[in-house]
Amino acid sequence: MVRAAQGAKVKVILENIFLTQEEKWRACLWAAQAGAAFVKTSTAYAEGGATLDDVRLMYKAVAGKCLVKAAGGVRKIDEILAFLQAGARRFGSTRTDQFVQAYKDLPENQRTLFCEFLEDLRLE
Repeated sequence: MVRAAQGAKVKVILENIFLTQEEKWRACLWAAQAGAAFVKTSTAYAEGGATLDDVRLMYKAVAGKCLVKAAGGVRKIDEILAFLQAGARRFGSTRTDQFVQAYKDLPENQRTLFCEFLEDLRLE
């Protein structure tokens, strides 16, 4: 698929709720080795969605060769921070406006917790 995409970014979506830890690891490893731009935790349509444990596993499996996208179940600004700390650098959400406002509403000392991730979160 990566080769067929002819330079376009490829996102590999897993449905982690249906996979074993080993299957998640192998899928992420193969996607990263193939040159995918992202691996994503789920379509967000199945029960479950992103978990911190899955994001940590996926982040380790891709070993910096691609980015991890968390989708499904991320609903609060403090959850965004926890997923960033676990290794996610992209999010699938219908709450973008709410996240932006929640970030703006944070006290300055809490906003600084996001600073180390801002470069990784730039829009492409």
